[in-house]
Amino acid sequence: MPVIRNFSRLIVGIVFIYSGFVKGIDPLGSMYKFIEYFNAAGLGNLDTLALIAAFALALAEFVIGLALLFNLRPRVASPVALLFMLLFTPLTLYLAFANPVNDCGCFGDALKLTHWQSFWKNVVLLGLAGIVHVNRGRYNTSLSPARQGGLLSLLGLGMFGLSLYSYSTLPVLDFSPYAVGKNIQEGMKTPDEAELNQYEVTLFYKHLTSGEIKAFTDENYPWQDSSWVYERTERKLLKRGYIPPIHDFFIEHPLEGEITREVLEANDYTLLVVARDLEGLPREMQARINRLAYYLQGRGYHVLGLTSASEESARAFRERYRVPYVICSSDDTQLKTMIRSTPGLLLLHGGTIIAKWPGGGIPEVAALEGGDLVAFSIRRARENRESLLLFTFLFFLSTAYLLFLPSRRKRRR
Repeated sequence: MPVIRNFSRLIVGIVFIYSGFVKGIDPLGSMYKFIEYFNAAGLGNLDTLALIAAFALALAEFVIGLALLFNLRPRVASPVALLFMLLFTPLTLYLAFANPVNDCGCFGDALKLTHWQSFWKNVVLLGLAGIVHVNRGRYNTSLSPARQGGLLSLLGLGMFGLSLYSYSTLPVLDFSPYAVGKNIQEGMKTPDEAELNQYEVTLFYKHLTSGEIKAFTDENYPWQDSSWVYERTERKLLKRGYIPPIHDFFIEHPLEGEITREVLEANDYTLLVVARDLEGLPREMQARINRLAYYLQGRGYHVLGLTSASEESARAFRERYRVPYVICSSDDTQLKTMIRSTPGLLLLHGGTIIAKWPGGGIPEVAALEGGDLVAFSIRRARENRESLLLFTFLFFLSTAYLLFLPSRRKRRR
């Protein structure tokens, strides 16, 4: 029995930590998912609460998971974990039947599950959370209640700070198909052995004499009988097949039409300026982008804008801000997935993403110091990685200090 209750506690804790972490480092992605849920439920007026809900859910899951994993305040954490599972298990069952959204968003972009996979995962977690709750009084720790609360507060504060940083810049870990180093063309491919969508096709024909409309299959439709005239086709999805990670990406030039392949296969460097909504962009920020665009174009780079706004809005925006590059159209959902910032910059070479910058981190021409953007991006990426590693080391060092110091003092006595 001790093995079962501790196994249950560890599994529920790890899953909650993982779920809260991947949501917490991508708060905008979680916000988009909440908006999708609200709209599907006819509660579009709650969209303004989506960002708050994204921060709150990620932080709650992360702290609950930590409490269970490290056996901190189990009498409080266990009923809350059970309540979460009692809420989300029937929700995922509803999603499995109604299918109002594409995926549940349980693990963000890090791990995509079907609705039924999410449901059965929650069924298992519900059972394990029930075991933890029943045995909550048997979990003991040498840490005082104050020390347990302080440790959870420190870890929760660290997660909240990481979420704020990711919100103001970009996710510290990018699980999207548009992460740095990934190739967009590769993400658009469907493997030869992949299973495709399976449909039930129904063909409706009208009899010229009687006016009767009758349903046929694609095997028995009256294609040789001139007394029947085709009316319409209905397709019912029986089984969803493989969907490429990138499946709706396109670049529509206002004059040349679709130029997706030309951009992704270009051997030169291409800077994509992503701005889903062209309204409300700060003038100084756009001026900074213009300076960078002029600088790069003078060095052989291609610069294109991508937006989901109308062509009229894009034309007016170009004239108002004297934008030195063409603004093309693209899918709004894909733009939100490409970069969690508007505006945001992506540097491509042969369809591979070399670097990404949020609106607040657009490189100034003076900062390039006469060098090229690629070298600048590599240097900045290394500096950011070193800073993140240092922060992570210090954070976990302080956590370990709070976690193990009491037991050491107890042994010295």
